[in-house]
Amino acid sequence: MNYIVFDLEWNQNPNTKMKINKLLPFEIIEIGAIKLDENRQPVDTFHRLIKPVIYHWIQDSIYQVIHVNYRELQRKGIPFADAAEEFMEWCGDDYRFCTWAKQDVMELQRNMRYYHMLDLLPGPVVYYDVQKLHSLSFEDGLERRSLEHAIEQLGIIKDQGFHRALSDAVYTSRVLMQVDEKYLTGYESVDSYQNPKEKEDEFIYVSGGCEKYISREFANREKAAADREVKSTHCPVCNLKTTLPPGSKGSIWNLGSSRVYYSLTACPEHGTVAGRIRIRKTEQNRYYAVKTLWVASEREEIWMRQKIEALYNKKNKV
Repeated sequence: MNYIVFDLEWNQNPNTKMKINKLLPFEIIEIGAIKLDENRQPVDTFHRLIKPVIYHWIQDSIYQVIHVNYRELQRKGIPFADAAEEFMEWCGDDYRFCTWAKQDVMELQRNMRYYHMLDLLPGPVVYYDVQKLHSLSFEDGLERRSLEHAIEQLGIIKDQGFHRALSDAVYTSRVLMQVDEKYLTGYESVDSYQNPKEKEDEFIYVSGGCEKYISREFANREKAAADREVKSTHCPVCNLKTTLPPGSKGSIWNLGSSRVYYSLTACPEHGTVAGRIRIRKTEQNRYYAVKTLWVASEREEIWMRQKIEALYNKKNKV
């Protein structure tokens, strides 16, 4: 399997007086990528500038960061559909996307959907969030740092600028090369932009001691949160049903202020299982659940227990 480390630059409505295209609020104008082999060694690069067709000027704040203007894109760029098709062909048949943070994977799919190209990238898409992997390897697992911070922290030479697609992809790949190999199993991320619509399409991905589940769509948030399968808890390793440990405060699922549900249950074979449910809203005003269950480390168990107790105390005004 190859690792495709990619980065995107995109433009948006440059003038608040202009109408935003709700189907494409961010128009990709540059794709940069580096291909790593199974040993995380670089083997090839990909770079394309893209001619914009939705927003006919580069927003000033974006130009100040990437230093590419509209005229250059018109002169050197190619249509997005051509660039995306070339990129997906370049990726090959056996690969895993890697990006710094989450948004690039979603924006690639949104731009591909606009051009009716999602058959080239079926979802939900499993990928590596290198920002998260960096935190797990070199921080506390919770903090999220900038790419430039990670480069400085790891002593990686700054031999090119930041905020261009190819250079940021190269820097991200250099961070990935230093990530502990143990975090490449069980710490994959799943993008749910292409969410399941029906029961038979529901998505389950199991890796290491972690399971990610994406439900079908529901008419409203309450129905999604109340669904039996969404609320169920089990061990992601042995699939045994988990229960609340003796003396636990709160219920199995505890709602946080950010509309995220948290859980801490016990498996008789594999110990503490942490859980998180996020209810997502689609562009068509439908709702679905993204549930993650994982065998918690001691540090994760302490953090989750403290969070649940704080939610319980707030709810009961203790």
